[in-house]
Amino acid sequence: MKIISYNVNGIRAAARKGLNDWIKSAAPDLIGLQETKAQPDQIETSGLEAMGYQSFFHSAEKKGYSGVAILTRVAPQNVIMGCGIDYIDREGRVIRADFEDFSFISVYFPSGSSGDHRQEVKMQFLTDFQNYIDELKKDRPNLIISGDYNICHKPIDIHDPVRNATTSGFLPEEREWVSGFIDSGFIDTFRVFNEQPHNYSWWSYRANARANNKGWRIDYHMASEPMRNRLQRAAILPQAMHSDHCPVMLEISADY
Repeated sequence: MKIISYNVNGIRAAARKGLNDWIKSAAPDLIGLQETKAQPDQIETSGLEAMGYQSFFHSAEKKGYSGVAILTRVAPQNVIMGCGIDYIDREGRVIRADFEDFSFISVYFPSGSSGDHRQEVKMQFLTDFQNYIDELKKDRPNLIISGDYNICHKPIDIHDPVRNATTSGFLPEEREWVSGFIDSGFIDTFRVFNEQPHNYSWWSYRANARANNKGWRIDYHMASEPMRNRLQRAAILPQAMHSDHCPVMLEISADY
């Protein structure tokens, strides 16, 4: 099974840049989208349906903001909008699909870059999301949690770790949270297959950052430990140019 996670930074804008053609060419079985920035009735899904995808959207109450989605060619047993935490669900940040042998979450972590208040929201989210996952694992131990975490974990994951040491997205307390999340029973799947530097999934629109590969790796497929033996391949796909992010890919085997 090929799984893609992609912060599209506006699904309607990405569609105008050829997103559906890219999906058709890449042919993933399962896609998690983040930052869709649209209400469900604003999203054209007929092209996706023609490719065999069922679409599930969880949008923010605020129009043109946040929003997550799951597109799947494998029929889910169950789809859950949100995580049951009011302030998170009003911002459209979590959607889950349960399949026979694992559950998939598309998640969009808050950014703290706009100021102290949003950084406080982000830190509260980290605590609350960890608690949500700790409970969920009791019933759904096989998890893949994919999306934009808005945090670079280690210096290797950011182009300039020294200058960004006090920047939201690379703060010590954020990085410590990622370490703790992994220690709670998760795998940063990309690093299982690639330990090389200069692999990023987001670039600022400023200063020609993408052309110069001055980026951040903030998009992850985190898999729970029981999924370890099913991990086949992981990659970042920077050739896709529909957003300031690029897709990240994970392939898993069938549960035999």
